Amino acid sequence: MSAASRSTNAPPRLEPFRLRGANFNLLVLRLLDPRPEVVVPAIGDQFRRAPGFLRFAPIVIGLAELDGVAPGEVDFAGLVQGLRALDIVPIGTVDGSPELRNAALAAGLPPLRQTGKDGPDVELAPRPPAAAVAGPPSPSPAPAPPPAAGGGARPTLIVDQPVRAGQRIWAQGGDLIVTATVNAGAEVIADGNIHVYGALRGRAMAGGAQNTEARIFALNFDPELVSIAGYYAVRDGLTAVPLGRAVQVRLEGERMRFDPFG
Repeated sequence: MSAASRSTNAPPRLEPFRLRGANFNLLVLRLLDPRPEVVVPAIGDQFRRAPGFLRFAPIVIGLAELDGVAPGEVDFAGLVQGLRALDIVPIGTVDGSPELRNAALAAGLPPLRQTGKDGPDVELAPRPPAAAVAGPPSPSPAPAPPPAAGGGARPTLIVDQPVRAGQRIWAQGGDLIVTATVNAGAEVIADGNIHVYGALRGRAMAGGAQNTEARIFALNFDPELVSIAGYYAVRDGLTAVPLGRAVQVRLEGERMRFDPFG
């Protein structure tokens, strides 16, 4: 009998794969120069010297060394575009002045604060409180509406189409409701809460930089990254979270809490 026949007739393994929990650290790209036209070519030169360097890596932009730099001096949109052209995936910022962080947020880079030295703190509640799942607020047809003058209800952005890889949706000044899937590689951002009435497989960032009361709800929770008010957790650190189920994410102090619901 040939080796090919033996391979074909071999019984299947009882254990075709194994799952292991693991923690991964995000790389921080510390900006020493605010100009994308200087930073991006320098990284490109590194690519040529070391093929594969940072390719497809999610990175955080460090702003600590840009003290005294005005927000208008940093082209964050150009920086994001240049890094993505090099197959680098910027996901947020750390440090820097509030003005710089807000300018970066407008370009889709939320401020991030790590919840612990070795990864996110995860606590599972056996059952969420009854008031945790609230009905969606009133919709607004504007794609990125400003906050209503004089207070009142916050505007809500409703998206009823799948959010594709590479697409970014930002509900500025209010909540975001997605009635379809957020695919891997997509980003949904809201200054308020995020509701995903489908699968959340991409990145979800709620609460802007200050709203620690914001929450994220997903009927099928399997994200690449979730963030509330800058505190974040990445997919590889969610080993104790019931992935693929209905989950809400909220903050308790500086701890990120993941509660099943439904």
